[in-house]
Amino acid sequence: MSTSVSVTVPATTANIGPGFDCLGAALTLYNRFHFTSTDRAPGTVAITVRGLDAGRVATDASNLAYKAFAYFYQQQGLAVPAVEIAVDLDVPLARGLGSSSTAIVGGLLGANGLRDRPLAQAALVEMAIALEGHPDNVVPALVGGCQLAVTGEHGISTLCPLAWHKDIIPVVAVPNFELSTAAARRVLPATYSRADAIFNTAHLGLLLRGLETGRGDWLREAMGDRIHQPYRQTLIPGYDAVAAAALEAGAYGLVISGAGPTLLALAPAVYSAAVATAMVNTWEQLGQKVQGHVLALETSGAQVTFT
Repeated sequence: MSTSVSVTVPATTANIGPGFDCLGAALTLYNRFHFTSTDRAPGTVAITVRGLDAGRVATDASNLAYKAFAYFYQQQGLAVPAVEIAVDLDVPLARGLGSSSTAIVGGLLGANGLRDRPLAQAALVEMAIALEGHPDNVVPALVGGCQLAVTGEHGISTLCPLAWHKDIIPVVAVPNFELSTAAARRVLPATYSRADAIFNTAHLGLLLRGLETGRGDWLREAMGDRIHQPYRQTLIPGYDAVAAAALEAGAYGLVISGAGPTLLALAPAVYSAAVATAMVNTWEQLGQKVQGHVLALETSGAQVTFT
């Protein structure tokens, strides 16, 4: 049995336009979780949090990383051991970059690591999806890369890794306000027309080929969506202006990252810095504090090290 394990989990961007609740990609921005077994009474937990938004993260048993940690043991029919958890945060909370998924994946992998990794990746993926409720963030956070997750008739998920052309650069603009996933889901309609379903099916197919080939003409068309973005845009002040600025600076397109409010542009490498600057400057001119990041696809997923 290991006594100490560290887990590094990447941020994620989900949906990517027409890929609602099934498409996601891991990005080079990380949260880190360190788990240490102690000799205190079973179920005892002590949590310290440092970094971005640290003061807003629970340090008791309601902490999401700990809840995932405990869930692992409960699913194995084992007592939850006493543990100390140290968390270092670089992924902003409630911004559409998968912060909750990093906690879920971190907790599961930490528990699995302290047990000397009895469960394979497939079982951990199913646990993560069960905790999160949908696969688009937790799957790439755990396995890395760009992933299409398809849930079958019996609830088993099929994962399909997707090619991502090296010249496609993810650029994010992270505003200084939050948008909860619950609020973003409440604005969605209960039903959609056949025309909208066909539109999204065609655009998702084109997006997958655009990501693989790097063809800008395909990507410019492919990021259109009629399932979630038209409704969620109304919750993000300045969306239209930032999108126009990104396109003018050379981006292929711009979408809402996850449930938002972070905005994701896909850009050619040569224009990526200019796109980031244009997005940040435009939002700041509208009175919004914002951080821009030129990132890359994180291909390795969550990493576990023993200390």
